[in-house]
Amino acid sequence: MKVFVVDNGGQWTHREYRVLRYLGVETGIIENTTPPEKIIDEGVDALVLSGGSPSISFEAQKLGRQGDYLKLNIPVLGICVGAQYIALHFNGKVGPAKIPEYGKTEIEILEKDQLFKDLPDRFFVWESHNDEVKELPQDFQLLASSSNCRIQAFRHRTRDIFGVQFHPEVENTEYGKEIFRNFLEII
Repeated sequence: MKVFVVDNGGQWTHREYRVLRYLGVETGIIENTTPPEKIIDEGVDALVLSGGSPSISFEAQKLGRQGDYLKLNIPVLGICVGAQYIALHFNGKVGPAKIPEYGKTEIEILEKDQLFKDLPDRFFVWESHNDEVKELPQDFQLLASSSNCRIQAFRHRTRDIFGVQFHPEVENTEYGKEIFRNFLEII
């Protein structure tokens, strides 16, 4: 199995890469301007859209060709700004958070789904965001929420496209490796 991490300038992009390697996956980090044809030619089975510093509210153009990647018929996991981009691409609403989150936050799993299979109903995650998804696109389902951020995790109803506002790749997130493992099982 081969899963590439799309680099959106996030401070933890290398951690996503390392978690995937730890889980035994062939992986690499690619720029968000990489042509989608190269991804197909490389035989990539799935993508992780990393977090990053661009504000989705006014710097979405810095997120490169992610719209093209979402047209590929492969599973995608968006993290932080990667998740926000997914929502925006499919006509959801994204904007500044009423309460930006930095640090530990407890999330509640509202729908177990495949991404949260065998995980507790509540656990702590690590946050680092000013923007958030305000409204999900029509074909998406809410999976998790927190007291300050209503849309912490979501998925497309018919495709294997997932988004999480928090950072499962960092040690401070409980069950982060399990979330990645569940994503790999979906592939």
